[in-house]
Amino acid sequence: MRAERVCVFLSSSAGARPDYAAAARGVAQALAASGRTLVYGGASVGTMGVLADAAIAAGGRVVGVIPERLLAREIGHADLAELHVVPTMHARKARMFAEADAFITLPGGFGTLEETFEVLTAAQIGEHAKPVCLLDVVEFWRPLLAFLDHAVTEGVLHPANRALIGVARSPAEALAWIDAEVARLATPA
Repeated sequence: MRAERVCVFLSSSAGARPDYAAAARGVAQALAASGRTLVYGGASVGTMGVLADAAIAAGGRVVGVIPERLLAREIGHADLAELHVVPTMHARKARMFAEADAFITLPGGFGTLEETFEVLTAAQIGEHAKPVCLLDVVEFWRPLLAFLDHAVTEGVLHPANRALIGVARSPAEALAWIDAEVARLATPA
């Protein structure tokens, strides 16, 4: 078993390092090469745009979901297999969640963090069993992971919930971890 539709959370900004765009291209190419559908936030700017452009260039299928309010600001991508325009950010997250079997998070800000933590919170309370993996580009996520480990030490985050987050250093490693989780979660206990 494997995840056929992977949602990628990432920034509508380019970021300070070219590594972020390179990681977005790498994820896009890995998804396209393995015949998986990419689901993302629908923008044509920042690393979101890099991701979509690279997936399309590699022959991949791309589904975007963008709120009406951001359509003009983020310049909705015109070349996607599907672009769903939704009324709110909440509707965007719900639609991306419904479209995806798993999630990969690349460097990003508040929106990226919110999307990731909403999916993790839903997993924590048993609403779904979809894997979530952080792609730790140039150790971007290390401070966040240290904070989560601190939360475990302080007794406010259960170790089993901390374990819901996979961490990978490459797109191939992220997809391998996700597929292993999909298989593990599909196996009856």
